[in-house]
Amino acid sequence: MTPEPTAPVRMTRQRRALDAILETTDGFLSAQDLHVRLRSGGDRVALATVYSQLAKMAEAGEVDQIRTEAGEALYRRCRSEHHHHLRCRSCGLVEELDAPAVEAWAGEVARTSGWDEIAHSVEVTGICPSCQRG
Repeated sequence: MTPEPTAPVRMTRQRRALDAILETTDGFLSAQDLHVRLRSGGDRVALATVYSQLAKMAEAGEVDQIRTEAGEALYRRCRSEHHHHLRCRSCGLVEELDAPAVEAWAGEVARTSGWDEIAHSVEVTGICPSCQRG
């Protein structure tokens, strides 16, 4: 029930540099972290451009976006089709979550409400097994 991602983001010099960092990073990073990495790598790019590019990439389904407990957006390269996240509130570990029941529920909401192009995103937070032991 998630709509098709929008068209890919136009490839600019700044976008290529941002892509290079995201491709070589497994974890989630803030826009500020990405900006610092770009600048330390010699790329002259404004923080506002980083935010703008990340917003476009998230809308296009090219990056995953989660929010910390403080509300800060974090991003990483999206490596699979539509999915949801399980995030540890203690250490920040994020795992992809397969949630067929959520998909079925979203489909039922669309069907019974008459709405179309329903989109959804689920982030479940908790404490991971490693943090529970530590």
